[in-house]
Amino acid sequence: MRIHLQAATKYFGREVVFRDLSHTFDRGSRTAILGPNGSGKSTLLQCVAGALTLSKGTIAHELSGQVLDQERVYRHISIAAPYLNLYEDLSLREAIDFHARFKPLRSGVDVQTLAQTAMLGQHLDKPVRNFSSGMKQRLKLALAILSDTPLLLLDEPTSNLDAAGAEWFQQLLSAHVDQRTLLVASNRQAAETALCAQAVEVERWK
Repeated sequence: MRIHLQAATKYFGREVVFRDLSHTFDRGSRTAILGPNGSGKSTLLQCVAGALTLSKGTIAHELSGQVLDQERVYRHISIAAPYLNLYEDLSLREAIDFHARFKPLRSGVDVQTLAQTAMLGQHLDKPVRNFSSGMKQRLKLALAILSDTPLLLLDEPTSNLDAAGAEWFQQLLSAHVDQRTLLVASNRQAAETALCAQAVEVERWK
């Protein structure tokens, strides 16, 4: 997927989050979205995901040479972020199955495979609410990375992961990024941006 931002601006009331951001994320590119806390990295990802609308400017998502209607963008995007919640009343098995109804999993991946990949294979019938923060983060990342979507958005992906978890994340992403377009929002964590070939700096507005 190719994403084109033209003079993209987002504000909430009088607070400017980012302003006049123009950039093209080419198909298959791997880009780190860098900036300090409060600079708008997460808001930018949510705008790219179609969860938030721009205040000014335009954003276009192009797939196979065709510009997608904004109402259809979400079908082609996977996102993992600390602020996105899981359905914690569901068991792990139910949570994966529910996710797969909206975002098909990659070829060869089923409920059992995804759970095992997330190192949660022994917890299929356990309610997600009983998982630790690290277990939940691995599940979020596995659901996003193992979904069959051309655009992958990851916001501070090593949050709540220890050193072993960060290494697991790097290996999983490396094995499945393929030719997908990747955007990773990060506070300059090497473990998060190791696969990124370029960077976009987002500055904090006052």
